[in-house]
Amino acid sequence: MEYRILGRTGVKVSSLCLGTDNFADPTPEKESRRILDMALDAGINLVDTGDIYADGEGEKIIGRAMKANGKRHQTLLATKVDHGRRRPGYSLDDPSLYGVNDFGHSRLHLIRACENSLKRLQTDYIDLYQLHRPSPDIPWEEQLGTLTDLVQQGKVRYIGCSTHPAWSVMEAIMTSELKGYARFVCEQPPYNLLDRRIENELVPLCQKHGVGLIAWAPMAMGVLAGRYTSATDYPENSRAALRGGFYADRVTQRGIEVGIEFTKIAEGLGLTPAQLAILWVKDQPGITAPLIGPRKVEQLIDLIPIKDMKLDDETRAACDALVPEGSVVADFHNTANWMKMQVAEGAMS
Repeated sequence: MEYRILGRTGVKVSSLCLGTDNFADPTPEKESRRILDMALDAGINLVDTGDIYADGEGEKIIGRAMKANGKRHQTLLATKVDHGRRRPGYSLDDPSLYGVNDFGHSRLHLIRACENSLKRLQTDYIDLYQLHRPSPDIPWEEQLGTLTDLVQQGKVRYIGCSTHPAWSVMEAIMTSELKGYARFVCEQPPYNLLDRRIENELVPLCQKHGVGLIAWAPMAMGVLAGRYTSATDYPENSRAALRGGFYADRVTQRGIEVGIEFTKIAEGLGLTPAQLAILWVKDQPGITAPLIGPRKVEQLIDLIPIKDMKLDDETRAACDALVPEGSVVADFHNTANWMKMQVAEGAMS
């Protein structure tokens, strides 16, 4: 396994990181724990989750698994605090259960959320605590000041953010520098061959200022793996079918067309489309690691060999010909209300 430095820290993270959004939704706990243990045995040392994954059950599964396998201190646990759609454990279907302070990254919400995540993960500290989506109405002084307190208390080791615009990451960096607050060590954006927009501003920013990039959705939700053949008729048990909404909106006809051509490139290399999709992200400039989120053990077995692969220039050029640098054919920023650019159906940038 190749290990890469995370941002400006001295911490080394594996070039493949385990994403756990499927834990308990839909992957059963027994299978989830097998996936986690196998990933750790393969040398993956960063495990990423979030307080809203399966209403907090994802964190609970990881907590029970880490307690059983005894590998907590060999593992970097990363979790996220959502900007406040709801407290974990509460139903999205009943807005009356939301509290007025369950929204945004206020000091009150951050401290409460951190304490709850620690309990669910059954750990004394979180290695990487990330702000999940921006809270632009809350001053950085409050957000970063609170995160700094959590670091100083030993509850959090490092801090980061997820799906923030480049200008917001820069604001946070400058606030940390000016005020002496803890500094973001990484940003976690969506990134795959179908949505390359972070290459325009975020990647150069992070390269210049020493911020790691942990990419989510590297397989474009399965579109690049050949899972979808229609932008309206989804395979049974696919994420678009199971979750609908903004997940389904990411499946575009042009994205599917690119996926078909991408599959041909993968087959010519003797790889599965899923392997090539992950490899492409892993070896892009500025990327620390892609998040792989297998739903089944068999999928993890297929992805682990990527740790020993390198993307060659000819394959990189062939992928660039499908979707040019910095362009987009499927919107994976569609949960980010700051991203105003819309993807025209059928368009090829």
